[in-house]
Amino acid sequence: MNDFFKDLNEAQARGKILELVSEYCDLYHNTGKDRPYHEGDRIPYAARVYDHDEMVSLTDSALEFWLTMGRYTEEFEKGLAAYIGVPFADVVNSGSSANLLAFMALTAHQLGDRAIRRGDEVITVAAGFPTTVTPMLNFGAVPVFVDVKIPEYNIDASQLENALSEKTRAVMLAHTLGNPFDLAAVTEFCKKHGLWLIEDNCDALGSRYLLDGKWVMTGAAGDIGTSSFYPPHHMTMGEGGAVYTKDPLLQKIMLSMRDWGRDCVCRSGQDNRCGHRYDGQHGTLPAGYDHKYVYSTFGYNLGISDMQAAVGCAQLKKFPRFVERRKENWAFLKEALADTADRIILPEAEKASDPSWFGFCMTLAEGIDRTKVLKYIEDHGVQTRLLFAGNLTRQPCFDSVRGDESVYRVVGGLTNTDIITERTFWIGVYPGMTDDRLAYMAKTVREAVRMQ
Repeated sequence: MNDFFKDLNEAQARGKILELVSEYCDLYHNTGKDRPYHEGDRIPYAARVYDHDEMVSLTDSALEFWLTMGRYTEEFEKGLAAYIGVPFADVVNSGSSANLLAFMALTAHQLGDRAIRRGDEVITVAAGFPTTVTPMLNFGAVPVFVDVKIPEYNIDASQLENALSEKTRAVMLAHTLGNPFDLAAVTEFCKKHGLWLIEDNCDALGSRYLLDGKWVMTGAAGDIGTSSFYPPHHMTMGEGGAVYTKDPLLQKIMLSMRDWGRDCVCRSGQDNRCGHRYDGQHGTLPAGYDHKYVYSTFGYNLGISDMQAAVGCAQLKKFPRFVERRKENWAFLKEALADTADRIILPEAEKASDPSWFGFCMTLAEGIDRTKVLKYIEDHGVQTRLLFAGNLTRQPCFDSVRGDESVYRVVGGLTNTDIITERTFWIGVYPGMTDDRLAYMAKTVREAVRMQ
């Protein structure tokens, strides 16, 4: 090993290591990725799509050994904010943590009368992922569940006014499987009634919506947007997520809550960025109390490592291609399954939207046994998923509070949400799919629904 580094300075040694890592990835990770599909090969609903760029970036960060958030984190945050079209984006350790941070920021005392208090209501849907709703319940706010539309699988915006009460303070909704919800109706409703809007964008990064005559990225239309970078999502850094906003006060609050609740904005390893580390008066603390240990919010530790951000930086450069491929794969399946319309309700994009699809969602016609269909599809090597929790209020986590309107409310019934619970499933469209895999998936789904 010493001979390997002989006569090399540190920069040259690092360059040699990174060259070897690139070769290693091409030899042991990329070989066979483009091989033709053979029936019987497992087709996952999602998977990482990467090459030597990610592995080299990861190794470069590891050799630097900064470990916590550093230069790669700053690069990723700036790149993500620019892509979405907002001034502020901050990484966290998961999409669920991003939702927690986004919601809890709206409870902060700095927001005065607009802060969400315990007992206040937040309009949302039950047909989604639990961690969109969990922060409300844990805080003591009351989620108000509204039904969704099929085949868009997003909130029925016509029910928003019915869900409104004197306690309503916010709307928090996910863009389902990449399909934007009706942002025109929802943003108009929030503006009319002075409500916060959180966009759970974890399944929709790269989606767009035509709002007031201009294309906007989902996550940028509301007060706060959230993303997830877990491996099945649109891009990955392993674990990880992000919050983003146009509002500097909300960003300041979220940064504080992410980083233990501290008032200081110094990065790890940085001191006295503000120049007033020892000359402030904070609360009832002694004058000059070290600003690095002043806490202005009740916070957490939700940061990531710089190695994760390094992977994210490489992924972000590929991301526009990922989005286009997802659209192509979704369109392929839509055409390939057109002749099953008597058996399957095929998905539709929301009006005025340009989705970056996360999956291809289908609802079986009444009378078709979903369990039998899914068993057939899975037995033939195609991975399937349900639309997350289905009707969340029917899940065991609601057993002890079911029907308690001090904990949650339902407005107008959840008819379509229950249909989704009984008859809906989806398959993948991730950018690593090939046309032969997509064709086999469509063939398998067609066989499964025709056998009954």
